[in-house]
Amino acid sequence: MASKYSAFQLFREGLKGHSGWGPAWRDADPKASYDALVIGGGGHGLATAYYLARNHGLKRVALIEKGWLGGGNTGRNTTVIRSNYFYPESVALYDFALKLYEGLSRELNYNIMFSQRGIAVVAHSELEMEMAARITNAMQINGTDAELLNREQVLERVPLLNQNEDARFPIFGGIWQGRAGVARHDAIAWGYARAADALGVDIIQNCEVTGFLVENGRCAGVETTRGEIRAGVTGMAVAGHSSVLAEKAGFELPVRSFALQAMVSEPVKPCLDTVLLYMGTGTYLSQSDKGELVIGGGLDRIPSYGQRGNPPLQEEILSGLLEMFPAFGQLKLLRQWAGIVDVVPDSSPVIGPTPLPGLYINGGWGTGGFKAIPAGGWLLAHLMANEEHHEISRPFDLDRFARGRLIDEAAGAAIAH
Repeated sequence: MASKYSAFQLFREGLKGHSGWGPAWRDADPKASYDALVIGGGGHGLATAYYLARNHGLKRVALIEKGWLGGGNTGRNTTVIRSNYFYPESVALYDFALKLYEGLSRELNYNIMFSQRGIAVVAHSELEMEMAARITNAMQINGTDAELLNREQVLERVPLLNQNEDARFPIFGGIWQGRAGVARHDAIAWGYARAADALGVDIIQNCEVTGFLVENGRCAGVETTRGEIRAGVTGMAVAGHSSVLAEKAGFELPVRSFALQAMVSEPVKPCLDTVLLYMGTGTYLSQSDKGELVIGGGLDRIPSYGQRGNPPLQEEILSGLLEMFPAFGQLKLLRQWAGIVDVVPDSSPVIGPTPLPGLYINGGWGTGGFKAIPAGGWLLAHLMANEEHHEISRPFDLDRFARGRLIDEAAGAAIAH
């Protein structure tokens, strides 16, 4: 992103506490009505508001957030971006997001720090290698990049891995996707917020939805802690709180909310230049630009809205880390956190109309929400503007549960959902 500030001006603003900088977006007060209203100020909601204005030319768009922008899962994840899924519907969705990410810094004129360092998914048995081969073949057939690695190729990419003959999880090989990587989570939220604001979107924080306005059987807007807001069409992208809002709107969703824990270590010198995941443990990690190891694992299977970690699961994730890298045994943890993820029976998202006409949903992403932000926003905006599906979102409609057309990705990318 080209800066309008010189190096000296940036240095001076740092010393002055940034007092000379204006806000990146307006903190708007709600108007009585809008053409389109988006609930949820995370990445998916911000992207939806932006694409409503940018792709569809809507002039009266509002986004409401009960807290602050990016305060939910967008700021509470491990920032991995990939499209190494099994089914063609999933690859179409996540690879669309990956392609949008590849041009997003230029699109938003904001550096999201997208680093395409690749992801290696490591297999530990002949059976897991068979699964790895199936996933690699499916990805290639579905038009995205994938390579099947043998043991030597895995160790060439990540030489610090545990190579002991008596390792509990020996290295047989794995899957490589070179276009995968990581991005700066808050930069994505801020970039979309600034770009949406520039197109006239009202961004309204500290505005919680308390109910829905229903007229003639159709959603006509919302009741909030800041008054009624009417809208021609409403969309919600609220991740782990999807079922909470659905109850307020009078219907149920096949969603359960769990905590997904993550943590970072103290910073160390560069030692890991890719994203790495072990099939056997579900532990995954990458190294941030500051040198911290960003570490994650599977879900805490106790339904919760608590944005904090659970020590037994933390121990499980860290034991998986030490299986991968015994050399990290002396590292200290700096901090840990949890995001609230919304999981549906087939571990695939829900994008489409809800049982309340005029209300659309983007949710059910489970552990896959961050990597899908641009696509999720693009597709929800298309639904709200046209009141019909984009071809990529159609398979993820709620009606798939009635039709028996599930897209079961619970193990498609070796993530412990």
